[in-house]
Parts: sequence; C-alpha cells; structure tokens
Amino acid sequence: MNTIIGLLIIAVGSMGQSSSYVPINKIKEWSWENFWLTQGIFAWLVFPILGALITLSGPELIEIYSSHSGAAWQAIGFGVLWGVGGLTFGLSMRFLGIALGQSVALGTCAAFGTLIPAVLTGTNLLSPEGLVLLLAVTVALVGIALVGYAGSLRSKNMSEEEKRKAIKDFALKKGLLIALLSGVMSACFSLGLSAGIPIKEAAIAAGAKELFAQNPVTLLVTIGGFFTNMVYCLYMNRKNKTGGEIKRSSKGVLVNNLLFCALAGLLWYSQFFGLGMGQSFFKPGSIMMAFSWSILMSLNVVFSNVWGIILKEWKGAGRKAVAFLAIGMAVLIFSLVIPNLFTIGR
Repeated sequence: MNTIIGLLIIAVGSMGQSSSYVPINKIKEWSWENFWLTQGIFAWLVFPILGALITLSGPELIEIYSSHSGAAWQAIGFGVLWGVGGLTFGLSMRFLGIALGQSVALGTCAAFGTLIPAVLTGTNLLSPEGLVLLLAVTVALVGIALVGYAGSLRSKNMSEEEKRKAIKDFALKKGLLIALLSGVMSACFSLGLSAGIPIKEAAIAAGAKELFAQNPVTLLVTIGGFFTNMVYCLYMNRKNKTGGEIKRSSKGVLVNNLLFCALAGLLWYSQFFGLGMGQSFFKPGSIMMAFSWSILMSLNVVFSNVWGIILKEWKGAGRKAVAFLAIGMAVLIFSLVIPNLFTIGR
C-alpha cells in the first residue's frame, strides 16, 4: 500500500512537470533567454527555497549546510552540470516539440540517473537486486525508444508545413543531438541528490519530517543549475541585445508573463517536491528506491506525450506512429511495477 501511495505522489509531481511548458506558450513578446531565466528564478530559486523552509527554519538549514559543507558543495557542483542539461532541455522542446524532445532527453536521463547513483552507493548490478534494477531500467528504455520511434514516424509522415505548424522551429537532427546531451547532463540532478544524502539524514535528525527531508538537498542542486542558466541567458541578452526587453514591456505584458513564468516554475518544481515525498514511502535501500528516478522520468515521458496529443503535435502523424506511441507508453507504465512485482515474489 505504501508503495502505491509513493507512486501516486510521484505521478502527481510528474504531471506537474509535464505541464510546465504549457504556460510558456502564453508568454508574449519576450525573447527565449528572458522568459527562460524568469521562469528559472521561480523554478530553481523561489519555490525550492519555500520547499526547504517547509522542512526546517532558515537558521537550522544554514547550520546543516555549514556542518555538511562538503556534501553541500558536491550537490551544488552536480547542479551546475545539471544546469547544462536543463538549458539544453528547453532547446530540445524548441526543436522537437514537447513529446519527442522530452522522450529522448528523459530516456537518456533515466538510464544514467538511475544506474550511476546505484553503482556509486555500492549496488552490485549482477546481484539479484541489481539484475531486477537493470531489467526495470531496460524495459523503461524500450518504452522510451518506442515513443521515440513513433516520433520519427510522425516526422516522416508530416509535411514540412505541418511540422512547422505544430513545432515552429522543428529541426530533427539538431534537436536529437541537443536532447541526448540534455539527457546525459540532466542525470547529474540525480547524482546531486545522492551526494546530498548526508544533508537529508541531518535534516531528519534535526526533526524534519521524512516526507519533506529531501527539499533542502533539492534546493542546493537547483541553485547550481540556476547559476549555469543565468550565465548563458545573460550572454544571450548581450549577444541579442535583449537585456532591456523586460523593462520595456507594458504593464499588461509584464504581469501576464510573470504570472505564467511563476506557474511554469511551480509546475516544474512539483516533480522534485513529489519525488522526495514519494520516496519517503519506499523502503530505504530497496529496489523501488533505487528505481525511483526512472519512475519519475518514465512518468514524465508518458504525461509529456499526453500533452503532445492534447496540443495536436501528433495530428497527421499516421496510425502506425500513434500505435507505436500507445505501445511505448504502455511499456513505460509496466516498467513502473517491475521492481515491486519481484519484491512481492521474494
């Protein structure tokens, strides 16, 4: 029962993340670098800070960070690397659309973000538990590959006019390369959470509820990611001479864009708020705990493609493409229960 509750909580957070790019479509007149940095302020600073303060008070957080400075800097460092993934993640949406872009990036991220932390924490991938983890990750990757193949079929079946209508800056080869880079670097978020485990344990020892104990670690990782994205966006401001764009906005445009950037940031952050809460229902050191990162990524792929259908990105894709999409999503959902099935069988 606890496992089901944990999965449902992660699913709610995943639904939020997959919806986070929808409000961006409502942003008016701002260049990419300005709305990306603005939503990042909310996604990577404002809401993570609020999440951490829900866990412990400001002085308590500072004390824990200070007493575990090594783990804190590691988490921030991985966050800086993850920032490259977050930055290119946004670009992959631009060139591939929500459905295909998230599928490729999150598939790569799922594999690296699950297996590398497992190995670093001492999991023997050739042990029974390790083999179950490998099986679950493999099934998830098969599902993501099927979704990706559906995306390639869609690309072949759509005319150039249809592609541009659905995705304004559609570019398959460029988008795939960026999405793969994004997936590899995005996996560093998982590494950052693993590096911050001593901080999470210290928060629990200080009286934090286990339900929210990961929030202080999430804040450190997102701070590192914000730094990377800020540097790039300021560079683009200078290159494109868009630095004064926000200041020149009318009051109506400014209010509209800030509201939708805040909504996008809240929805994005909900995935990691939900991940931490969901993990608290899994047994520490269990296969479900190790697989939880892939669970989040797989659900993100499922829900992102649901949004792709709603936004008519699959219109004109053909029956074969839609069939592979449906099969891929079903395989992804099945992958979520594999670790629990083997646990029940033992």
